[in-house]
Amino acid sequence: MSDLIGALHGIVGAERCLSRAEELFVYECDALTLDRATPAAVVFPHSAGEVQEIVRACRAHDSSFVPRGAGTGLSGGATALEGGVVIECSRMNRIREVDAPNRFAVVEPGVVNSDLSKAVARHGLFYAPDPSSQLACTIGGNVAENSGGPHTLKYGTTTNHVRALEVVLPDGELVRLGSATGVPAGYDLVGAFVGSEGTLGVVTAAWVNLEELPDGVETLLAIFPDVVSACRAVGGIIDAGLVPAALEIVDRRTIEAVEASVYAAGLPTDAGAVLIIELDGLRVSLPRQVERVREIAAGEAASGIEVARDDAERQRFWRARKGAFGAMGRLAPDLYVHDAVVPRTVLPEVLTAICEIADRHRIKLSNVFHAGDGNLHPNISFDRRDADERRRVEAAGAEILELCVKVGGVITGEHGIGTEKRDFMPLLFGPDDLDAMRRLRLAFDPEGVCNPGKVLPTPRFCAEANPHARGYDAVPIE
Repeated sequence: MSDLIGALHGIVGAERCLSRAEELFVYECDALTLDRATPAAVVFPHSAGEVQEIVRACRAHDSSFVPRGAGTGLSGGATALEGGVVIECSRMNRIREVDAPNRFAVVEPGVVNSDLSKAVARHGLFYAPDPSSQLACTIGGNVAENSGGPHTLKYGTTTNHVRALEVVLPDGELVRLGSATGVPAGYDLVGAFVGSEGTLGVVTAAWVNLEELPDGVETLLAIFPDVVSACRAVGGIIDAGLVPAALEIVDRRTIEAVEASVYAAGLPTDAGAVLIIELDGLRVSLPRQVERVREIAAGEAASGIEVARDDAERQRFWRARKGAFGAMGRLAPDLYVHDAVVPRTVLPEVLTAICEIADRHRIKLSNVFHAGDGNLHPNISFDRRDADERRRVEAAGAEILELCVKVGGVITGEHGIGTEKRDFMPLLFGPDDLDAMRRLRLAFDPEGVCNPGKVLPTPRFCAEANPHARGYDAVPIE
């Protein structure tokens, strides 16, 4: 290992290579604290060329490696399970190009999500995917996890906004996948790479779509007696043919935590739930949509409906939603955030069943979620140092995932599989499906050195030879 550390020092210098125990402590996990492992080293490259050299050094010294961004992931995807090298890309944070006429930008993986929208606002553009951690999370991590956010309902997840990628493959080769037009020539390798959770290579640049800022935006806050009523209102809004940019539900326990924190937004703490509705589009079309939403919410027992008077009030509504996860730290030292997705039509029944599961296992549950696309976020607050509580938390989590699959849902909408849901993949996929995924991964990474132990329910790929491992279409970059 000392030889590997020496090689890494030769590439990035000692100041950009961490290897002491006290330095590595903060890299033992991402935002999922259930799974922890100490890496051998953490390196901070500044360029694609340095990433190439780091990967080659890892291969030469028989070490695995794990790409990492800001560490805000919630599924254990950035944890070095086998004690490998963490390639921390947050310092590769240049916006290489903004092509406003063609509405795309070329960004390095360490660009912070919200910073991209700020940088292109002067062109009347923005980057649509908006995870709740967008003030900290990076584009590279968003690509790895296929991140979503509140505005997924209208604009889609990250995969809908990536045209091309520059990546370092597990053998150290730098290639470009896709094209600036967004139209793939041949197989859609960009589609395979987005959401692959760092198991196929390391992103060093992304060509991403930019959207035109909407002509008008209206944001409403509806107050309900309970979560089920709010869910019924969501169904009514969609049934009415409306396509809001976002439909977000926050339950009472979350409201109480938010209002007691620095994210306080003046929400009523006696509300059973609040529903944030955001409409955007042509300004002339919005007043009628606002009135229709008011009618639907009132019909589902909403006790109050506020319409943001200006951007400051709009930001106040969103501060409560986007600060929810941070505010959960007031309830317990650890937070386990699920993100299964279910059909909107079964939201009321599923939320009721999830609360029953939590009560039966005696765990502290709160709900804040993307109701418009059925992407649930049951938040379990706990203390991982309590072995019995941890056991109950994990048992409840398993039941929640099984319930969501049973009603026709899937086990993740935006957080990824990582280590958290790896062993639940057979709930959705049979042996042939999983074998096809293994074969795809082996084509990129035949030796299983790139973020091993993630996504697929095996601790590491078998080392059998694969004569067709390089049989994919990629353009070498000199």
